[in-house]
Amino acid sequence: MAVARSCTCTTLTITITSTSSTPVTVAVDVNGADLGPAEVARGAAHAEGVRVILFGPAAEIGPVPSHVSVVDAPVSIAKEADPARAVRRTPEASIVRAVAAVSGGEADALVSGGSTGAALAAALFGFKRVRGVHRPALAIMIPVPGKPFLLLDAGANVEVRPEMLVQFAHMGAAFMEAVAGVSSPRVALLANGTEATKGTEIVVAAHSVLAATPGLNFVGNVEGFAIGSGEADVIVADGFTGNVALKVMEGASSVLLGAVRSAATSSLRSKVGGLLLKPALRGLRDDLDPEEQGGAVLLGLRHIGVVPHGSFGARGFTRAIEVAARGVREDVAGRTHARLAEAGALRKPASSEAVASVPDES
Repeated sequence: MAVARSCTCTTLTITITSTSSTPVTVAVDVNGADLGPAEVARGAAHAEGVRVILFGPAAEIGPVPSHVSVVDAPVSIAKEADPARAVRRTPEASIVRAVAAVSGGEADALVSGGSTGAALAAALFGFKRVRGVHRPALAIMIPVPGKPFLLLDAGANVEVRPEMLVQFAHMGAAFMEAVAGVSSPRVALLANGTEATKGTEIVVAAHSVLAATPGLNFVGNVEGFAIGSGEADVIVADGFTGNVALKVMEGASSVLLGAVRSAATSSLRSKVGGLLLKPALRGLRDDLDPEEQGGAVLLGLRHIGVVPHGSFGARGFTRAIEVAARGVREDVAGRTHARLAEAGALRKPASSEAVASVPDES
């Protein structure tokens, strides 16, 4: 497949143009998005060089351009308390049908505008894990200005074993090489100290393995306050720690931006100064905008899945579709498996089968 590629790695700005006669097709579940199915459809309409199949209530989607088609699938399980059970019992749900389109070869990748739990459960059951992978991980680009990094796991696996963290490290490195264009990405473990002995027993054991792994640019541990310092391109944690870190960063960013806005409008002098700073602040806002990253990516499965935040607007869904398409073109699943195999990090065939965890699964 001949593909023209462009990637600005400091912001993970992805431009996709394809010279192939068979462009990538992305299945999109439009149910569950805060702004409604029509907003997701607007995002799909602006995705260039990609075919899109929308799964959701056709009556709410509206007209679409020629590269977008619609499958009427009004049933949503986005708000179900037990997504794993809902996926098994509701084959007509839009997310289940979108996943089936990918696993059946009708589409190449998935984007889900609904809940992360439903998307992960449906993808895990429908796509299956890459052979030898213990559990899939949820990876998300953190848009630190000039120093973006990939955080995983961001919530898929609350409990992990050392070998899982080792696999997450290789998954993250493969993604940054393939999608973000980072050569020899620096990989770190999130811990409570930089020393190799810091962290839980699981983190310490994973550190020992990663430090001895050839071909992986492992830079050791990073602490929470150094997350946005640019010390690593990939930061690895268990799903509980990673999700807490993600929510803390999101909350702190929101509060700080709100404080800046309040200060800039607190007096006439502040308003004048705010006008002078407006262009620079607009650029900072754009750098911090999570929509620019496209959302979280499911890694370790046999197909690519991207889960945008439910609050995203059309632009965020456009970016999510572009990230999914690039993941297909760059064969992230295949490159992840190859990297794990080369490092000897794949699950041994003789070992017992590990069951991947699913949020809210009993």
